[in-house]
Amino acid sequence: MSDALTYLVKARPDAVGHYFAFLKDCGKHLDPKTRNLISLITKVHAQTERGFRQYLGRALREGCTPMEVLDALLMAFPALGLAKIVWAVDIILAMDLPDFRPEALQAAAEARWHDVMAIGDLAPGATSRVECDGRGLFVHRAASSAAAGADEWRVYDSRCPHQVTNIPHLALQGHTLTCPKHEWVFDVRSGECVAKGTSPLKCWPSKVENGRLLAHW
Repeated sequence: MSDALTYLVKARPDAVGHYFAFLKDCGKHLDPKTRNLISLITKVHAQTERGFRQYLGRALREGCTPMEVLDALLMAFPALGLAKIVWAVDIILAMDLPDFRPEALQAAAEARWHDVMAIGDLAPGATSRVECDGRGLFVHRAASSAAAGADEWRVYDSRCPHQVTNIPHLALQGHTLTCPKHEWVFDVRSGECVAKGTSPLKCWPSKVENGRLLAHW
Protein backbone atom coordinates (compact mmCIF):
# COMPACT_ATOMS: atom_id res chain seq x y z
CA MET A 1 0.00 0.00 0.00
CA SER A 2 1.32 3.45 -0.87
CA ASP A 3 2.26 6.04 1.77
CA ALA A 4 -0.70 8.16 0.67
CA LEU A 5 -3.20 5.35 1.20
CA THR A 6 -1.64 4.50 4.55
CA TYR A 7 -2.06 8.15 5.55
CA LEU A 8 -5.70 8.27 4.43
CA VAL A 9 -6.53 5.08 6.34
CA LYS A 10 -5.17 6.70 9.50
CA ALA A 11 -6.54 10.17 8.87
CA ARG A 12 -10.02 9.17 7.61
CA PRO A 13 -10.69 5.58 8.68
CA ASP A 14 -14.44 6.30 8.68
CA ALA A 15 -14.36 7.04 4.94
CA VAL A 16 -11.50 5.01 3.47
CA GLY A 17 -12.19 2.00 5.65
CA HIS A 18 -15.44 1.39 3.75
CA TYR A 19 -13.47 1.03 0.51
CA PHE A 20 -11.19 -1.67 1.89
CA ALA A 21 -14.14 -3.41 3.54
CA PHE A 22 -15.83 -3.48 0.14
CA LEU A 23 -12.78 -5.01 -1.52
CA LYS A 24 -12.55 -7.67 1.17
CA ASP A 25 -16.26 -8.48 1.08
CA CYS A 26 -16.59 -8.68 -2.70
CA GLY A 27 -14.01 -11.47 -2.89
CA LYS A 28 -15.13 -13.56 0.09
CA HIS A 29 -16.74 -16.25 -2.07
CA LEU A 30 -13.61 -16.78 -4.16
CA ASP A 31 -10.87 -19.21 -3.23
CA PRO A 32 -7.55 -17.50 -2.37
CA LYS A 33 -5.86 -18.57 -5.64
CA THR A 34 -8.61 -17.09 -7.81
CA ARG A 35 -8.87 -13.92 -5.74
CA ASN A 36 -5.14 -13.24 -5.99
CA LEU A 37 -5.02 -14.00 -9.71
CA ILE A 38 -7.81 -11.46 -10.32
CA SER A 39 -5.96 -8.91 -8.19
CA LEU A 40 -2.83 -9.67 -10.17
CA ILE A 41 -4.61 -8.90 -13.45
CA THR A 42 -5.91 -5.58 -12.08
CA LYS A 43 -2.34 -4.56 -11.22
CA VAL A 44 -1.23 -5.40 -14.76
CA HIS A 45 -4.11 -3.38 -16.19
CA ALA A 46 -3.06 -0.39 -14.06
CA GLN A 47 0.64 -1.18 -14.66
CA THR A 48 1.41 -0.89 -10.96
CA GLU A 49 4.72 -2.68 -10.59
CA ARG A 50 4.83 -2.73 -6.80
CA GLY A 51 1.30 -4.13 -6.62
CA PHE A 52 2.05 -6.67 -9.34
CA ARG A 53 5.07 -7.99 -7.45
CA GLN A 54 3.04 -8.11 -4.24
CA TYR A 55 0.11 -10.06 -5.69
CA LEU A 56 2.35 -12.34 -7.71
CA GLY A 57 3.96 -13.39 -4.44
CA ARG A 58 0.58 -13.87 -2.82
CA ALA A 59 -0.73 -15.95 -5.71
CA LEU A 60 2.32 -18.22 -5.61
CA ARG A 61 2.03 -18.59 -1.82
CA GLU A 62 -1.61 -19.61 -2.19
CA GLY A 63 -0.60 -22.44 -4.48
CA CYS A 64 -0.81 -20.91 -7.96
CA THR A 65 1.65 -22.46 -10.36
CA PRO A 66 3.73 -20.33 -12.74
CA MET A 67 1.77 -21.82 -15.64
CA GLU A 68 -1.51 -20.73 -14.03
CA VAL A 69 -0.15 -17.20 -13.68
CA LEU A 70 0.86 -17.13 -17.35
CA ASP A 71 -2.51 -18.57 -18.40
CA ALA A 72 -4.33 -15.89 -16.40
CA LEU A 73 -2.32 -13.18 -18.17
CA LEU A 74 -2.99 -14.66 -21.59
CA MET A 75 -6.70 -15.22 -20.87
CA ALA A 76 -6.96 -11.51 -20.01
CA PHE A 77 -5.49 -10.57 -23.41
CA PRO A 78 -8.75 -8.96 -24.70
CA ALA A 79 -8.70 -6.52 -21.77
CA LEU A 80 -4.97 -6.09 -21.25
CA GLY A 81 -3.53 -6.17 -24.75
CA LEU A 82 -0.11 -7.52 -25.67
CA ALA A 83 1.87 -4.50 -24.42
CA LYS A 84 0.68 -4.88 -20.81
CA ILE A 85 1.21 -8.63 -20.84
CA VAL A 86 4.77 -8.10 -22.05
CA TRP A 87 5.20 -5.46 -19.32
CA ALA A 88 4.17 -8.05 -16.69
CA VAL A 89 6.41 -10.77 -18.12
CA ASP A 90 9.37 -8.35 -18.16
CA ILE A 91 8.87 -7.86 -14.41
CA ILE A 92 8.68 -11.63 -13.85
CA LEU A 93 11.93 -12.09 -15.80
CA ALA A 94 13.59 -9.30 -13.80
CA MET A 95 12.59 -11.08 -10.58
CA ASP A 96 14.55 -14.13 -11.80
CA LEU A 97 12.09 -16.67 -10.40
CA PRO A 98 13.42 -20.20 -11.03
CA ASP A 99 9.93 -21.68 -11.46
CA PHE A 100 9.21 -19.37 -14.42
CA ARG A 101 12.24 -20.43 -16.44
CA PRO A 102 11.24 -22.33 -19.61
CA GLU A 103 13.05 -25.47 -18.51
CA ALA A 104 11.33 -25.31 -15.11
CA LEU A 105 7.91 -24.94 -16.70
CA GLN A 106 8.61 -28.00 -18.78
CA ALA A 107 9.90 -29.93 -15.80
CA ALA A 108 6.85 -28.95 -13.71
CA ALA A 109 4.72 -31.12 -15.93
CA GLU A 110 7.09 -33.96 -15.04
CA ALA A 111 7.80 -33.19 -11.38
CA ARG A 112 10.51 -35.47 -10.07
CA TRP A 113 12.81 -36.27 -7.18
CA HIS A 114 16.10 -34.34 -7.14
CA ASP A 115 19.32 -35.57 -5.55
CA VAL A 116 20.13 -32.84 -2.99
CA MET A 117 23.08 -34.17 -1.01
CA ALA A 118 24.64 -37.09 0.85
CA ILE A 119 23.12 -37.36 4.32
CA GLY A 120 26.62 -37.63 5.77
CA ASP A 121 27.35 -34.07 4.61
CA LEU A 122 25.09 -32.53 7.25
CA ALA A 123 25.31 -33.25 10.98
CA PRO A 124 22.16 -33.77 13.08
CA GLY A 125 20.81 -30.41 14.28
CA ALA A 126 22.59 -28.47 11.53
CA THR A 127 21.31 -26.39 8.61
CA SER A 128 23.00 -25.67 5.28
CA ARG A 129 22.26 -23.75 2.10
CA VAL A 130 22.83 -25.77 -1.06
CA GLU A 131 22.21 -25.43 -4.79
CA CYS A 132 20.40 -28.25 -6.55
CA ASP A 133 19.47 -28.31 -10.23
CA GLY A 134 19.31 -24.52 -10.46
CA ARG A 135 17.36 -24.02 -7.23
CA GLY A 136 18.62 -22.60 -3.92
CA LEU A 137 17.66 -24.65 -0.86
CA PHE A 138 18.03 -24.50 2.91
CA VAL A 139 18.32 -28.01 4.33
CA HIS A 140 17.74 -28.66 8.03
CA ARG A 141 18.46 -31.98 9.70
CA ALA A 142 16.67 -32.33 13.03
CA ALA A 143 18.41 -34.58 15.52
CA SER A 144 16.63 -37.89 16.03
CA SER A 145 14.84 -38.72 19.24
CA ALA A 146 14.11 -42.06 20.80
CA ALA A 147 10.44 -41.68 19.84
CA ALA A 148 11.09 -40.69 16.24
CA GLY A 149 13.78 -43.27 15.67
CA ALA A 150 15.34 -41.40 12.73
CA ASP A 151 16.51 -37.92 11.80
CA GLU A 152 13.89 -35.64 10.30
CA TRP A 153 14.89 -33.66 7.21
CA ARG A 154 13.31 -30.43 6.00
CA VAL A 155 14.10 -28.91 2.60
CA TYR A 156 13.06 -25.29 2.06
CA ASP A 157 13.07 -23.07 -1.00
CA SER A 158 15.64 -20.32 -0.46
CA ARG A 159 13.21 -17.65 -1.70
CA CYS A 160 11.38 -15.56 0.87
CA PRO A 161 7.58 -15.99 0.56
CA HIS A 162 7.12 -12.23 0.92
CA GLN A 163 8.65 -10.90 -2.30
CA VAL A 164 10.57 -14.00 -3.43
CA THR A 165 13.94 -12.52 -2.43
CA ASN A 166 16.67 -15.15 -2.74
CA ILE A 167 17.95 -15.49 0.83
CA PRO A 168 21.75 -16.00 1.09
CA HIS A 169 23.63 -18.34 3.40
CA LEU A 170 24.86 -15.39 5.48
CA ALA A 171 21.25 -14.76 6.55
CA LEU A 172 21.36 -17.94 8.65
CA GLN A 173 22.27 -17.53 12.32
CA GLY A 174 21.78 -20.68 14.36
CA HIS A 175 18.18 -21.77 13.81
CA THR A 176 17.11 -18.32 12.60
CA LEU A 177 16.92 -17.25 8.97
CA THR A 178 16.38 -13.55 8.26
CA CYS A 179 15.49 -12.25 4.81
CA PRO A 180 17.78 -9.26 4.11
CA LYS A 181 15.16 -7.29 2.15
CA HIS A 182 12.34 -6.74 4.66
CA GLU A 183 13.68 -8.70 7.65
CA TRP A 184 11.09 -11.46 7.73
CA VAL A 185 12.45 -13.99 10.23
CA PHE A 186 12.01 -17.77 9.96
CA ASP A 187 12.74 -20.70 12.25
CA VAL A 188 14.45 -23.32 10.06
CA ARG A 189 13.34 -26.09 12.40
CA SER A 190 9.70 -25.56 11.43
CA GLY A 191 9.82 -23.15 8.47
CA GLU A 192 7.41 -20.83 10.27
CA CYS A 193 7.76 -17.05 10.07
CA VAL A 194 8.39 -15.84 13.62
CA ALA A 195 8.77 -12.08 13.06
CA LYS A 196 7.61 -9.35 10.64
CA GLY A 197 5.55 -11.62 8.38
CA THR A 198 3.01 -14.44 8.50
CA SER A 199 3.82 -16.83 5.63
CA PRO A 200 6.12 -19.84 6.16
CA LEU A 201 9.00 -20.93 3.96
CA LYS A 202 8.08 -23.20 1.07
CA CYS A 203 8.92 -26.75 2.16
CA TRP A 204 9.53 -29.41 -0.48
CA PRO A 205 8.68 -33.08 0.13
CA SER A 206 11.85 -35.03 0.91
CA LYS A 207 13.05 -38.56 1.59
CA VAL A 208 16.28 -40.49 2.16
CA GLU A 209 17.31 -43.29 -0.17
CA ASN A 210 20.63 -45.13 -0.24
CA GLY A 211 22.33 -42.50 1.91
CA ARG A 212 21.14 -39.59 -0.26
CA LEU A 213 18.62 -36.86 0.54
CA LEU A 214 16.06 -36.38 -2.25
CA ALA A 215 13.55 -33.54 -2.65
CA HIS A 216 10.52 -33.37 -4.91
CA TRP A 217 9.44 -30.38 -7.01
